[in-house]
Amino acid sequence: MKKLFAAPFLVLSLALGYTCACAQVVDERTVLTEKIARFIDEWHDDAAHARLSYFDKMAKEGVYIGTDQTERWTRDEFKVWAKRFFERPSAWAFKSFNRHISFSEDGRWIWFDEQLHTQMGICQASGVIQQTAQGLEIMHYQLSLTVPNELTDYLAAGVKKLDEKNAEQKAAPKP
Repeated sequence: MKKLFAAPFLVLSLALGYTCACAQVVDERTVLTEKIARFIDEWHDDAAHARLSYFDKMAKEGVYIGTDQTERWTRDEFKVWAKRFFERPSAWAFKSFNRHISFSEDGRWIWFDEQLHTQMGICQASGVIQQTAQGLEIMHYQLSLTVPNELTDYLAAGVKKLDEKNAEQKAAPKP
């Protein structure tokens, strides 16, 4: 009779142990996801309050790509370009309302995308973060304007026209 109860008890114990192990993995992923979300939110809040700690959250070799075709900066180049904005009470205010976060199995590499309320309207961004012994560092961030598909041809034509005008101005002889 004891043997009859031992087998189901063993199976139940194993199932419970497996469930607890899975719950721990899920909980660790949830904790890491929340940590990353807070880090990104703090980064955006640093800009909203013109705190120079904004740049400390970027890796020294980190890259920021803005909305203009000329906007690709390393952290230090970006800091120089943005200096005038950080002399005001608020540099810019981005508020995420839809974010997806993923990370490598070891949690060292994180990638995310987000939609943002900004002074330019709705923008989209994606980024890569590295978790180091010193903490989280933004390695890459790319911001883009959202363009409704119905406006793509119109906008592309306007950009092409502007590019042609700028090319003509550069090619024109200087008086």
